[in-house]
Amino acid sequence: MVRGVALTEGDEWLFAGDPMAFPLTYPGRVPSGSGVLVDDAYRRQEWGEGGAAIAALLAALGQAPLEARHRVVAVGSNAAPSQVRRKFLDHGVRPVVPMTPADVPGIAPGVSAHVSKWGYVPAAPVETPGETSRLFVLWLDEQQLAALDLTEPNYRRRPLAEPVVLEDGTELPPPFVYEGRHGCLAAPGDGRPRRLIAQPALIRSLLDESADLRHLCGDTPERFVASVRDDTVREAAYLLLQRESRVSHAVGGG
Repeated sequence: MVRGVALTEGDEWLFAGDPMAFPLTYPGRVPSGSGVLVDDAYRRQEWGEGGAAIAALLAALGQAPLEARHRVVAVGSNAAPSQVRRKFLDHGVRPVVPMTPADVPGIAPGVSAHVSKWGYVPAAPVETPGETSRLFVLWLDEQQLAALDLTEPNYRRRPLAEPVVLEDGTELPPPFVYEGRHGCLAAPGDGRPRRLIAQPALIRSLLDESADLRHLCGDTPERFVASVRDDTVREAAYLLLQRESRVSHAVGGG
């Protein structure tokens, strides 16, 4: 069974906002297929013949070739070009990044048991034996990888255990993934890992399940986001989430 974040059409729509600026849009707007993020545009390029078209575009732009790049699976907002663009510009790195959908075995986007300083409850990978998720793979040069690491203080980067498969059947060696440091939230009742859903619905479900969280952060997703911008409130919300039923989400690596 293939699961993942829904893909949506519209290049201009991709850059209408980003989750840091608009937390309730998390995990952000995701392209409908492979391409290359180039500054403030997403240039669609089908993967084929070993990524020949993407390689040619990188060469024309004077950027590192595919074979010199590190592959990172995006389970949350790193699949949104607007978010990747903001992260790299904030660290003085030019955002030129190939992005290719792939079938990734054994993991899916879950929900990290913490709250970001931007106000959203972010994703983290959870193990899903026997399932395959359609997720984006980012191809990063050395400078981009170092910059992305700096934007992920709540995660540790590690390799997956299994190869991933691109849309044309090309198998890639196991890429990296950012594994959460805080554990992941479990669904009420059965204790299974929560799956990532649209942020307003996710926050609403968390508020509905916890009177303490409603008392602390308000009773709507909008009030939650505004409240957790305060460091003290966010830390208290984190401690409440940590007391919720949690699951380990260690992702097998090499």
